[in-house]
Amino acid sequence: MHLIPESEYRKRLTALATIMDKRNLGGVFLSNPTNIKYYSGMIYIQTERPAGLFVTRDAEVFFMGPKLEEEHSMFLSSVISNSYSYFDYPGKVHPFKQFSRWFHELNGTKDLGLDSTSLYPSVYGFKGIPVSEIMDEEKIVDISSSLYDIRRIKSENEQRVLRESAKWANYAHRLLQNYIEPDLFDFQIAHRASSDACLAAMNAFGRDSQPPIRYPVDISAGFRGQVGTHSYYPHSLSINRPIKKDDLLGSGADGNIDGYHVEIERNLFVGKVTTQMRKYHGMMVEMQQAAISALKVGSKFSDIDRVVNSFAKLNDVSQLLLHHSGHCIGLEGHESPFFDVGDDSLIRENMVFTVEPGLYIPRLGGFRHSDTIIMHKDGPEIITYYPHDIDDLIID
Repeated sequence: MHLIPESEYRKRLTALATIMDKRNLGGVFLSNPTNIKYYSGMIYIQTERPAGLFVTRDAEVFFMGPKLEEEHSMFLSSVISNSYSYFDYPGKVHPFKQFSRWFHELNGTKDLGLDSTSLYPSVYGFKGIPVSEIMDEEKIVDISSSLYDIRRIKSENEQRVLRESAKWANYAHRLLQNYIEPDLFDFQIAHRASSDACLAAMNAFGRDSQPPIRYPVDISAGFRGQVGTHSYYPHSLSINRPIKKDDLLGSGADGNIDGYHVEIERNLFVGKVTTQMRKYHGMMVEMQQAAISALKVGSKFSDIDRVVNSFAKLNDVSQLLLHHSGHCIGLEGHESPFFDVGDDSLIRENMVFTVEPGLYIPRLGGFRHSDTIIMHKDGPEIITYYPHDIDDLIID
């Protein structure tokens, strides 16, 4: 089962058909995996074998891709009604040429909407051919921006799934904190917490159903190498030593239920907390709260980043900022708009985003908390409820 009901996918497809009517398109071909998931529920793993969904003006959905995914696609999605397949890539006939024949069969000579004007991105050694070689370029309409705009506003069903993701992210992060011990590598702790959280979720949802979590592990928690002074690097990736007593850690968790991401990030302290650590942790928490307090429907995303920058300037720590203050989130871990002085997009009701300003001190470490927030007309709803207070984040 999926937590997004089939009725919502049907509603999305009807909205897509309305876009086709307005722009006089005969159909739409979706090859972006996020769009495929959004409009059908199908989670497609991109390889060198090009694939996508063709949606007609009548909101009928056809899978187009390799034979090995043909039956699987209909197993994964109840809205895919039919399919066209080729045996494998590269094959005797390039898949794009076969796509062209199928497009003509379904679309005739009408304009075709694409979410990628290259038809399929180059991954795993795939080599495309110019779209102009298989169809008239004047018949191609790029609708990628329109599709992205639609995904910015989250439905009630999406918000419900995001809250579920947040619940499991909070749980995974609690396991992560509980499992921390000096002399263990960060990846050991992360693997144990992530695996245990994923197994707990599998049991909670029921092993006999098509689970809304995917193998290997979608509920995850870890450190991304932000161990000790390496927590100074926001995207450290790894560090080749075990966690030590008195380390400052940068940690995070993602629930990712039914494809929907949330984000929790916290500082954790292994043993002694120095005066400097308390100072910068407290300042960071206050800075994040100032940003959250400024969230209002109709305000600009840039306004929130300016609040953070003003706070940093007032406290003489502007030089310790290394990034903007957050981003939208959903089917992708990072989505636009961004809390950045260069993004004047308006905050709208039912948007979902993270707020995560950070302070980074050379030879000491990084201080950043990230929380996922649903924006309502009457104010923000923080769905990642993990503690912020330093005394709750200490591992004795």
